[in-house]
Amino acid sequence: MKRGTAPFARWLPLALVISLAGCSGKNGDAVPEERITPPSAASSPARPPASDPNAGPNGPSAGPDGTSVPSAGRPTPLPRYPSPKPRITPLPKEPTDNRRTDVIAGRITRGGGGPCYGLTTLDGIEYALHGTGVGDLREGSLVTLRVAPPTSKVDCGPGIARSIVPS
Repeated sequence: MKRGTAPFARWLPLALVISLAGCSGKNGDAVPEERITPPSAASSPARPPASDPNAGPNGPSAGPDGTSVPSAGRPTPLPRYPSPKPRITPLPKEPTDNRRTDVIAGRITRGGGGPCYGLTTLDGIEYALHGTGVGDLREGSLVTLRVAPPTSKVDCGPGIARSIVPS
């Protein structure tokens, strides 16, 4: 035998002799088929028909309260519940996203030492702001300001006119 062959090749003839030896009778003649029983049929009891999922090995089984109990080894069937109905809630009477209307945030588009400034919010709304004593607001800076309706007739350019409330 070559070294490259599988190690089981040495034991193969012995395994064949042992397996074939079990198929003969006491005198060396073949065993009739009616005396041969498959190991699975000899060790397991009679099975119920596949049409009854709650039947045990000896027929349908019942629990203490008379309900059917699944046999061991079979998955327990899930209970059937009606699907939940969608929950309908009434519409709110007041807005749920209350925001302060006197505070705006955005970038300064027209800046400087004042008193007129331009601001564009992140939503794209443009404001023309007027405020004395606010200081220097640099163009491009992101600010949050408290505003009120315009208090003077000063025209600060394009946009919604508002006055800056000093903090």
